[in-house]
Order: sequence, then C-alpha cells, then structure tokens
Amino acid sequence: MEFREDILGAPYEAAELTLRPDDEGAVCATLVRRPVPGAERAVLYIHGYNDYFFQTNLADHYTALGFSFYALDLRKYGRSLRPHQSPNFVRDLTEYDEEIDEAVRIIREVDGHRQLLLNGHSTGGLIGALWAGRRAGRGVVDGLFLNSPFLSMPAGPAVRTLGGPAVTAVGRLAPTRVLPSALNPHYTHSLHKDHQGEWDFDLTLKRPESFPLYAGWLSAIHQGHRRLHRGLGIDVPVLLMASTRSISTTKWHNALHHADAVLRADDIAAQAPRLGRHVTVVRIKGGMHDLVLSGAEARAEVFAELDRWLAAYLDVEPVGEHA
Repeated sequence: MEFREDILGAPYEAAELTLRPDDEGAVCATLVRRPVPGAERAVLYIHGYNDYFFQTNLADHYTALGFSFYALDLRKYGRSLRPHQSPNFVRDLTEYDEEIDEAVRIIREVDGHRQLLLNGHSTGGLIGALWAGRRAGRGVVDGLFLNSPFLSMPAGPAVRTLGGPAVTAVGRLAPTRVLPSALNPHYTHSLHKDHQGEWDFDLTLKRPESFPLYAGWLSAIHQGHRRLHRGLGIDVPVLLMASTRSISTTKWHNALHHADAVLRADDIAAQAPRLGRHVTVVRIKGGMHDLVLSGAEARAEVFAELDRWLAAYLDVEPVGEHA
C-alpha cells in the first residue's frame, strides 16, 4: 500500500486497499487522508450512496481541531469503481467491514492515532453504525457522528411496488435486477456550482440521475434496517444530526436548498434510540441532506453543534471560526 497525491490535490493523499475479489472480479477501496503532524486524534469519514469523498470543508474543520482526516471511498464507488463492476453494488452491508477494518488498522496501528471518530453520511451512516455495533466492546472507535444517516426507507417507487419482503426475495434471486430509482436529480443540482449550488465535484462520480438501483443492494439495505430495528448496542457516544424538514418534489424548487430532499428527516430522528443508549439528536433548521453542504447559516450550526458535542464527549477544544 502506497499513498500518492489524491485527485483533490495536496494536501490530500490516497492509497488503494486491495480487498478479496468477488464474483465480478478484483475489488478495491480507496483510503484518502490529510494528516496533521503529531495528531493523536483522527476521524474516518464514510460517504453516502451515489457519492464519494469531496467535502473538503468538512476536512478543513476537523484538521483545524487537530484531527488527522481520513475518508473511505467504498468498493465500487468513486475512486474505487472499476469498469468491470456494477456501481455501488453489494449483496450485504457486512461486505464493507473489510475496508473499514483495514482503514481503522492503518489509522490506529500504522499512523499511530489513539482516538478515532467515525463520521458517516446517509448510507455511510447506516454502514458505519452497523459496523460499530458489530465492533462494540473492542475499543476500536471512540464516537460516531452520523450526518442524515439512512436509518429508514423512504417510500420510493421500488418500495411501493415490491415491499420489503419481496425486495429481499428479488435481491436474493436476481441481485443485479435494476429497479426504479427514487433519487431526485434536483438534489445534486442543488449542490453543484454549475447548476443551483455552490460546491464543485465530479458529476461522473456523483451523478444527478444516480447509478442503477440494484435489487441486491436494496435488499442489503432492508437487511441492515432490520438489524437496526433490533437495536445495535453501540457502546460509544453517538451524535445524530438531521434536518428539521424534508421535501419531495419532481421539479426544481428553492426549498431544496433548505430541506432534506433524499430521506425523511423525522424518520431518521425517530430511529436514534435503536443505535445505543448514549445518543444525542440535533435537528438543523434549513439543513440539506448532506448537512455540511447546506447553506452558510445551517452548516455553521452543524459545525457549532459538532464542536459542542466533541468538547463534551471526546474532550476536544473548539478553535477558530465555523466554515
């Protein structure tokens, strides 16, 4: 494994993590890092569906607090997607344990950090929470920050048509069957600077129309939700943030800049007690689905609340202004 300059340029570095092959062939994940010399704390960020790491303002905030910043592009996403692969596809969310475990090993054992925060967004929040539940009692992570985690299924076309049990059956028998996608292209447009947003990212890696929605992937999400509903027993403090409002629209609307256009924020918050016994829930007025990409006022609140929680539970002293 060798770190080289990342596609974002310095100071970001990236290394390919070679994973066990699957029935599509070779598999890898990508670990991106922005080290802080002498830092004892680190954060590992896990992105959402139809996504990859590009949120440098998030990394800026963590490094200003003295955290070395790491991000995983999971298998078949972003930097890790290869031509022979079905984008974003897994049959079971436990498949991601391999790259998360390896990233944690590098952060702790190779790079020598004593404290680790896991930061998951959307599907990455679900994946990270399930992983943390399975690793409870091992002392490998010290806290979780979940940004609009995918803890509840929105009533999209595939779900309305098939229902949970049928999706599971189809996912088992025809895992690569493509289902109708509920992802609103206007959400990505509300973020990107070439449309109605303020952020720059690669629209081939985070597509407005999304990648195909596979039955096997949706079945894996249903299985993850069922596990969550039984209770995860996460044994470290958890900070869960979600917007105060959701929006469902097939047309452009300025409210997309001030609400969650992907998931139902109230449903996310309602699932918080199932994560563990020490969960803090914060609702962000005017927050978008990716809260750290919200408008300036909302994201300032996100970072202020994060700093308050970090100070209370991980003994991190806030510094500077909120970006």
